[in-house]
Amino acid sequence: MDLNLMSADITAKRTINCFELWRIDRLWTLFILQFGSSCYFFSVESKSWDKAREFCRTTEADLVVINTNDEKSGVGNQAVWIGLTDKAQEGTWKWVDGSPLTLQFWEKDQPDNGGGRVSYGEEDCIQIRNTPGFWNDVSCETSLRWICEKGATLFV
Repeated sequence: MDLNLMSADITAKRTINCFELWRIDRLWTLFILQFGSSCYFFSVESKSWDKAREFCRTTEADLVVINTNDEKSGVGNQAVWIGLTDKAQEGTWKWVDGSPLTLQFWEKDQPDNGGGRVSYGEEDCIQIRNTPGFWNDVSCETSLRWICEKGATLFV
């Protein structure tokens, strides 16, 4: 009998309800949505992009990464932070999971990095515009609500 097989690290996974997943983290279940294989938490308060991301990460989530048209529709048309930034290199947009931007929903004439207006500062973070749900680059210091996303799979 192979003892290595007996002592192998066996991990099982199961898909669970998002309300159950976030209840484990003791968050409010009132503002949670399950869509596909992801769970989404919609904040009711406003923070800078970095503070919003910090909040998400304390719950083992991150700011939402929008991968499909359906996901864009699912997260709605609220003025919120999403997990897209060009902080590392101006003009090179990356998602918080490290993936490059492929699917794009820019507002007309965006991104514009403030349109050259010094008063806007650097616009390195992305918000969804509340009408009609397209994206706009704004200063990461702007205070907005946000959406966290985490997988609906729990490894046990």
